[in-house]
Amino acid sequence: MTANQTPSLFGIKHSNRNFAQKDNWGKNQFNSSFPASLAAFLETQGFECVYIKLAEDLTTYHSSISTAALYGDIPTSDNLFYAFESQYLPFQPLVVGDFPRTDLVTLDRKNGSPLKGLEIKLTALPDNTTCNFTDTQFGCELVVRPDTIVYLACSIATHFQGRLSDLTVLIGDGFEAIKDWREGVNILASVSEMCAAIDRIALSILDTQEPLVMQPVWKTEGKSPKLANNCLDVFVWSNLAFAQLFLNVARRELVGLRVITRQVRTVVWLFKMLYDFSINGQITHREIIDRLLYDTKNDKAFAVSGRVTHPYMKGDILTKPRIAKTKIKEIILGGGQSLLSPERRFDAIIFNSPGLFD
Repeated sequence: MTANQTPSLFGIKHSNRNFAQKDNWGKNQFNSSFPASLAAFLETQGFECVYIKLAEDLTTYHSSISTAALYGDIPTSDNLFYAFESQYLPFQPLVVGDFPRTDLVTLDRKNGSPLKGLEIKLTALPDNTTCNFTDTQFGCELVVRPDTIVYLACSIATHFQGRLSDLTVLIGDGFEAIKDWREGVNILASVSEMCAAIDRIALSILDTQEPLVMQPVWKTEGKSPKLANNCLDVFVWSNLAFAQLFLNVARRELVGLRVITRQVRTVVWLFKMLYDFSINGQITHREIIDRLLYDTKNDKAFAVSGRVTHPYMKGDILTKPRIAKTKIKEIILGGGQSLLSPERRFDAIIFNSPGLFD
């Protein structure tokens, strides 16, 4: 890095992170700021993100969404502010207590109003469950934190503000019989009905589904530490498609299930948040996540392997991402790669591949 270079990321003109400082290139920062820049770069190359949405038959399908629509403004606009690790304030009235931060909130610089709130999951392609398959069968592991489920619940609940009775009807009867939600034995018998209720709710707001999770992928040559020539792209999950991901896993697990798994617990969390909202008009998210443990730590909501995500993401773009590794030097600017702390595979590959920036 020469004296006249200022480390930066493509498209991010105004942000609560100063990329001239090394502290803003740590693994936790890079895993959200680089994807935000990648999506901005994708748009300037004439591409849209792959948008995974829910259909009327509760299957998912691929559409597309521009980064401008994803961010609420042109990603390189001088009016767009990137607020990383911030609260999406429009959801604040829906919850009791402190509201969790999400990975990226975009703001209108003219009036400070929030535009969009997104969770970001930077994922490796392939993961260790699919790395021995052919390219067309590669998949990405997805690890989801509990706060993502809070944002998912709020993105659904917001459509029922002022009409809680409609939500009550969609939820259905019988759940008031659950006396202690903390006991798994009381819950297991009702999980199928919870899944069905969430499905009814989703279908009732199908036309208003919206982006929730941005999932950029970076592809290597199998399990080697070498980037594939075409290595970067961006997938986006709608809130309802994302819910269907863990609902489907939970449904498969319910056959003969004696203990509550993480995926099943996530269904219970989401349902309980919506159930409480239908009664009280607010969500006690922290109490739900901290108390409904079912003998499993709540450091994460759930994780699914590449074998699970592949059917939802498969296609030509997953097989051959559209952004080549030669373009990374147009995304990471001003010698920013020298400030990386290579603690994870993607950081390490970039840090240890100086030829990418020649």
